[in-house]
Amino acid sequence: MNPRLYAYLSYADAPGALRWFSDLGFTIVSRQDGEAGQVVHSEVRLGDVVLMISSNDAAYSISPLIGRSTGRGLYLFVDDVDAYFDRALTAGAMSVFAPEATEWGTRRARVLDPEGNEWSFGTYEPGSAW
Repeated sequence: MNPRLYAYLSYADAPGALRWFSDLGFTIVSRQDGEAGQVVHSEVRLGDVVLMISSNDAAYSISPLIGRSTGRGLYLFVDDVDAYFDRALTAGAMSVFAPEATEWGTRRARVLDPEGNEWSFGTYEPGSAW
């Protein structure tokens, strides 16, 4: 079996996060709700990307934005950085930096989702040659 990596994220407002992911272009492929509107488990998909989303089970802290980064985040490889950046902002994200050209010939942008998680959109595909 080939190992695979799947990210999971929890949100104080998981139903709101699922709306944000839908507005970004993800499809909700499964959702299990619990008591009082809690999302026990859900999965969203965009192409080959699958994320697991749930409601927080504790009062977690999000790393603060220092300069242009929180020091951790998710990177979404896309063909149209500008379109994803615009969709993210329209859906309620905060701009960290607008789409820009990089010194190695790719394009990138960064936002914080509505709960402060860092998302980068870029045309560099990890594992490929620069």
